[in-house]
Amino acid sequence: MTYRTILTFMAALFLQSAAFALPETMTAGRDSSMSDRTHDLNPVVVTGTGTYRRAENSPLDVKVISAKELKDARVSSLQEALSRMTTNVTTHTSGMGTFINFNGISDDYLVILVNGRRVSGDDRWERMSMDRVKRIEIYSGAASALYGSDAIAGVINIITDDSKEPMRITAGTKVASKGRQNDDLNIDLNFGRFSSQSSWSRRQADNWQVNRYQAFDEGGTEVLKLTGRPMSAGFRSDNLSQKLEWRANDQWSFYLNGSFYDNMSRRPRSASYFTQKKTTDALTGDISYSYTSKQAYTYDLHHRSWSYGGGARWEPGRNTHLYLDVYSDQFESSYEYWQTADKEAWSETRKRTGYTDGSLKGIFRLTPRNKLSAGMEVVLESLESQSDNIDHENGSTFNLFAQEELQLISCLEAVAGIRYTHNRLFGSAFTPTASLFFHTGGLRLRANYAGGYRTPSLSQLYATDQAKTTARYTLFNTALKPEKSSFVNLNAEYGNQWMNASLTLFSNRIRDMINYRTMTQAEIDASPSLTALQDEGWSTIRQRDNIDRAKLQGFSGTLKLLLPSGFSLGGGYTFTDAKAETRSLDAATQQYVSLETDVDKSVRHVGSLLATWDKSWQSRHLNISLDGHMQGRRYSSTYGYAKGYSQWNLGARYTLSYSGLLVEPGLSVENIFDERDNSPWNSNFSTVSPGRSLVASLSIRL
Repeated sequence: MTYRTILTFMAALFLQSAAFALPETMTAGRDSSMSDRTHDLNPVVVTGTGTYRRAENSPLDVKVISAKELKDARVSSLQEALSRMTTNVTTHTSGMGTFINFNGISDDYLVILVNGRRVSGDDRWERMSMDRVKRIEIYSGAASALYGSDAIAGVINIITDDSKEPMRITAGTKVASKGRQNDDLNIDLNFGRFSSQSSWSRRQADNWQVNRYQAFDEGGTEVLKLTGRPMSAGFRSDNLSQKLEWRANDQWSFYLNGSFYDNMSRRPRSASYFTQKKTTDALTGDISYSYTSKQAYTYDLHHRSWSYGGGARWEPGRNTHLYLDVYSDQFESSYEYWQTADKEAWSETRKRTGYTDGSLKGIFRLTPRNKLSAGMEVVLESLESQSDNIDHENGSTFNLFAQEELQLISCLEAVAGIRYTHNRLFGSAFTPTASLFFHTGGLRLRANYAGGYRTPSLSQLYATDQAKTTARYTLFNTALKPEKSSFVNLNAEYGNQWMNASLTLFSNRIRDMINYRTMTQAEIDASPSLTALQDEGWSTIRQRDNIDRAKLQGFSGTLKLLLPSGFSLGGGYTFTDAKAETRSLDAATQQYVSLETDVDKSVRHVGSLLATWDKSWQSRHLNISLDGHMQGRRYSSTYGYAKGYSQWNLGARYTLSYSGLLVEPGLSVENIFDERDNSPWNSNFSTVSPGRSLVASLSIRL
């Protein structure tokens, strides 16, 4: 009844507004949104070179998701925006959490930035309010020369919108089935040379099931048992952020910012699951199976993140820009145990991580034909983890970087850069990049080579894991080497006022990848400490080592069209052949063999589509949009392949503005074809969507 009431109210509002607008439509007869949509084809970008350029003039291929596209698709989170609106990102959500792949490889090799500053911690995907996002810039490929360690797969830079109006207040809410609700409040104030941006957002959802059964194998026969474990775990999160800026004069400006993020899972306390026991009769050899019900959860997970920092800008003239930034990002995760029959409620810290970055960067236009970017950066990291038996470890990295942008002739530009990295644990390394950019009329051709570099994380170096249910013991390994890659990219793009088309070929070869290596019996026998572990009952002893390689290659195409009468159409397709070569121990022969498989969680075929219709009548605007995400089978090294799927969403948004007040109600249907994956628990799910859902939203801006 709630949804019917909302639907009736929204429909009446749309019809009433359209009725008022009809006479104006007949007399005005123009679509005022055309200029905005044309501008979306050629936005300003900063990712790739680190300097501001129009997208069509960028020497590197940078894809942009605009604020309008984000609103048209009605996305609620960064994960949702990227998985639905770009073909470079795929997500996999299960009872263990959400896993993200970027161009065929995990997001461990991806750098996420907010206004050029790196976001760290396990919750870095959830800490962004989409209401304040101006655009998302996506660079696919190695970019360690400019962005440092981890930038092997690519860089995602979220650019936020800071209002220049004296005052702007925006509040919004969105509700859907399964207790899903998003609330946002943003307040921007500008008093002369002083400005303030304040934000608060809340996200919450209930637990939900797609299939209430878990499957067991009884000698080739599948047996299903009821389980209460949810496919998607409930949660509630709050995110607060504040930025203060003071423009002292035309040359100097200063800023301070900080944020706090709090996320508490809400897992069902009564959930249970089954374990299977196989018994063989000693006399007859008959096999029987028994099942034991166990409580699924005894605790909730509590995540907290807080960041703070500041900086200064000095621009004495058009040819010189200096930037000083210092910021710190802290993350803490804890187990919040519930009170049970034999235990009191208590809390245990699971992990603490710290990331502190200080950088000084200068951009100098030395002549009309060349621009030099250079600077230094210091990074400090720390880790404490009770679950991984890490008391306190830290690392530090010092970086020097330089990049030259040179216009060779009127239609040909070159970019070359290099980064020197000195890590306290791994010594020194140089990472290069070079690209050529040819442009004439609406045609742009780009060629790029870049090196990738990633130092092992503190967790990979020092974590010791004990899995008692599988009798597996994982050792730390401080002798790990940094991972490296070689990336090649070729891009052709054509654009004009009504269309933009792009085709990209890419190849990324990663070496010395870190994975788990099972110790041979000879290694165990040669070490008294390992022999003692085996005597304690640990049947598998392993450690992390540089034993893997990956070869990622494929192509990606995008197309955006601005059609007559307010219609627009955009879409993309990415094919990725992601192969991993790893060394695996043959238990029988005690010899290592090389195996080639698809990269874990990789998807070969991914497509997306966004079609919109916009109509404006002076102070009123109507938007209707259809978006779809399609992907092929996803590989899992544990569960095999998940089937492919597609999800389509249809929505409408009406905007009414009057004397500085903007009211924007919206209605949409998610997953209109009710596509669900009802595989039993512990499967490789293609999607954990709860099915077709009606979503209502309301935004008010003053």
